[in-house]
Amino acid sequence: MERGGFGGAGRHDEEAPAMRPAPQQRYRTVESHDRAVVQMAPMEFGSSADASASAGPRYIKPGTNLRTDARMHMASSNGRSSNGSQGDSKLELFGFDSLVNILGLKRMVGEQAQASASTRDGENAGIAIGHPKETETKLDTMMGVFVPCLQNILGIIYYIRFTWIVGMGGVWQSLVLVAFCGSCTFLTTISLSAIATNGAMKGGGPYYLIGRALGPEVGVSIGLCFFLGNAVAGAMYVLGAVETFLDAVPSAEFFQESVTVVTNTFVNGTAAGNATTISTPNLHDLQVYGIIVTILLCFIVFGGVKIINKVAPAFLIPVLFSILCIYIGVFIAPRPNASKWITGLSITTLKDNWSSDYQRTNNAGVPDPNGALLGLYFPAVTGIMAGSNRSASLKDTQRSIPIGTLHATISTTMMYLLSVFLFGALSTREGLLTDRLLCAAVAWPSPAVVYAGIILSTLGAALQSLTGAPRLLAAIANDDILPVLNYFKAYEGSEPHVATLFTSFICISCVIIGNLDVITPTITMFFLLCYAVIMFMISWTFTVVSLALASLIYYYVSLKGKAGDWGDGFKSAYFQLALRSLRSMGANQVHPKNWYPIPLIFCRPWGKLPEDVPCHPKLADFANCMKKKGRGMSIFVSIIDGDYHESAEDAKTACRQLSAYIDYRRCEGVAEIIVAPSTSIGFRSIVQTMGLGNLKPNIVVMRYPEIWRRENLTQIPSTFVSIINDCITANKAVVIVKGLDEWPNEYQRQYGTIDLYWIVRDGGLMLLLSQLLLTKESFESCKIQVFCIAEEDTEAEELKADVKKFLYDLRMQADVIVVTVKSWEADPDRSGGSKKDDPEVYRSVQSRIRTYISQLKEAAERERRPLMEGGKQVVVDEQKVEKFLYTMLKLNATILRHSRMAVVVLVSLPPPPLNHLAYCYMEYMDLLVENIPRILIVRGYRRDVVTLFT
Repeated sequence: MERGGFGGAGRHDEEAPAMRPAPQQRYRTVESHDRAVVQMAPMEFGSSADASASAGPRYIKPGTNLRTDARMHMASSNGRSSNGSQGDSKLELFGFDSLVNILGLKRMVGEQAQASASTRDGENAGIAIGHPKETETKLDTMMGVFVPCLQNILGIIYYIRFTWIVGMGGVWQSLVLVAFCGSCTFLTTISLSAIATNGAMKGGGPYYLIGRALGPEVGVSIGLCFFLGNAVAGAMYVLGAVETFLDAVPSAEFFQESVTVVTNTFVNGTAAGNATTISTPNLHDLQVYGIIVTILLCFIVFGGVKIINKVAPAFLIPVLFSILCIYIGVFIAPRPNASKWITGLSITTLKDNWSSDYQRTNNAGVPDPNGALLGLYFPAVTGIMAGSNRSASLKDTQRSIPIGTLHATISTTMMYLLSVFLFGALSTREGLLTDRLLCAAVAWPSPAVVYAGIILSTLGAALQSLTGAPRLLAAIANDDILPVLNYFKAYEGSEPHVATLFTSFICISCVIIGNLDVITPTITMFFLLCYAVIMFMISWTFTVVSLALASLIYYYVSLKGKAGDWGDGFKSAYFQLALRSLRSMGANQVHPKNWYPIPLIFCRPWGKLPEDVPCHPKLADFANCMKKKGRGMSIFVSIIDGDYHESAEDAKTACRQLSAYIDYRRCEGVAEIIVAPSTSIGFRSIVQTMGLGNLKPNIVVMRYPEIWRRENLTQIPSTFVSIINDCITANKAVVIVKGLDEWPNEYQRQYGTIDLYWIVRDGGLMLLLSQLLLTKESFESCKIQVFCIAEEDTEAEELKADVKKFLYDLRMQADVIVVTVKSWEADPDRSGGSKKDDPEVYRSVQSRIRTYISQLKEAAERERRPLMEGGKQVVVDEQKVEKFLYTMLKLNATILRHSRMAVVVLVSLPPPPLNHLAYCYMEYMDLLVENIPRILIVRGYRRDVVTLFT
């Protein structure tokens, strides 16, 4: 097979009869029930083998191993098969993707590809070879989402706490409470549906959705809190079942406790000051039975999620039947032997219960109403996540989660709203507040139906919590974000036993508390972190604890967690913000007050570095000196000589290495690698296209080619001059660093002066660079000296005063020194004056230039062509050469005379003369930097980078 093609049978297929292609042959669609199906898998791009010339497809016997060999290929690239037909090779140009990926699409989203799947994010990246493996039965919308949500929402709160909520808050406040919580869960369901329909969803439920939408830090912090909420919810359901059981069977209690409830209920306008005595289960009874039931549930959970899925209808049907019995009992109340508080549906009772009647109780079994209604009721509606917790077991998550969750949310909210009216019109306020099992008392035909429904619903919900919480913790651990969670990892197809043990420990610890009304606000706080509700309405204490816990987890994940780039919403928001900011900046010229250096760091134009070091270390240090921390951005660029198609992979590898090196050196920048035929051509492309809008690099930074004389006498000078000319043409500033090896790092403090030799107007770039150097710890103890270079007939004092005034307006402190030099035309003894400064250097430079020019002239005369250098025609003006040599020698002598002990020297960069020899320009530059250990050669551009005005 070549590029995914498949061809005819080979010689070894004697068992299968040859299928000869007949004229006008038609092929039918391959069905899933066919005995033989060709399984195709993608080959590595570029792999090849000898193509066969067979025209027909090969028949594969059932049970025969499918092999890919050199004889199973499509026709050659000319589009002809062995029999001359071109019809069988029409799709060869498209490669293997056109057919193979279609065969593997369903398996890409339905199975985990073990060989190529990422351990951290669980995304599938390959197509398995061979027959599809047997997978577990997937759940539909009804059994996978709707039933679990219904089972969790219609739980213990509805049976033994909802009537008390109606009695305490009254009908109208209870309606507001149910509507408010229902709106919160409805909006959450809408968001949940939007994320679930945005792509394929794996296991982990809300953690997977939040983590992939908002990033690993937010996902892990909220996911762990959601895990704690589920684990504690298991304890709540267990205590609810035990409390109901002990109320139904008082003889099973080991201890007995009487609690006095003081009521201030008004009856016909008169305060009823009588005290009602209520018998409630003892705390120790709740603890003993709760621990026993939790241990039994844990054994069931260890049996696996399949058992729980099978018994889920058995738990739900009695619950629905018990609710139906409650409604029947409400409509036929009051029955004989009914409680004195049950009046039946009455408008008068509804009016009496319409307003609220908050009162304090001294009872561990009846909750304290101080801001606890919302915290007490909200866990009843948090069951909407039960369906998303089963995301890994659903047939179609994108369809099942929105439909099932929305239907469960709307139906249960309407049922709770209806129940508020029914309970408010059914019983007096005293009955609502004191009879915790009023639902059982009113149920038809017997309270035992409701007792059974309560116990089965709470046990089923507890099983759901004890099953979902460990899988949520295992999903967080499998993403490999936090190494501390590695103990809870669970391999594909295995049960998370360690996570189940840990969940059981948390559940038993909460059961020991034994107070249902203390546990429910805790669950509410952990769940509210997922719903983003104003938690301060419920409890300041629990809110602070929950937010502090989530913040600590977020901070810990940010510090210790591994990177998990899931394309989260925060990065999308950052990207949109960057685009909006870029558009708002436009392409107009930035004002000097808003100007920031964006250096383009030319990493390896010349110089010898180890292969594993993509950039000179001191060049990275210097890049950090050019900007304040957090302001500006550096672009590190390197050029690879060669053909792009041949060196594309090498460029990607080099870019990754350079990016890693930038992070290692703690530079704020990005890496770019360019492949070009030569350094000059590559840099010309960079300087024209790099950047976007006003975020284009404005300063080119590179090291001085000190090795040019011993490495390459022609290529390096021509490349160096070409780069400078390209920068001038593109209006980019240039900073050339000489003495890079001696550049100090952040720990080497310098003492002395930073000397600026201001020769030409550069927009204040040298002044700005000197001030940036002072902001670094290495140079903060230095002083700035500004040397103004002028001719002898210039008014030195007037120039000095003007520069001082300019620096004062710029709020820069510096000493100003005016240095006068004679021009080449004004020096009567030009050669002698030059020789007095440094005769050896001057003579050697003159000798080298003469030799080089004579060689060029001889070559031009021999080949009968104009004088050429580097493929370009040049003009030799010996008088200009002498003039430039004189200027550079005088400037070098001035620098050595005044700044021999300076920490760093900044000097203006002379532009390369037009049609001048690049070799001569390099000699000029060498003469300028001679014996100066550390120098920055700077050329500004046609704009100001500093301003006098505020």
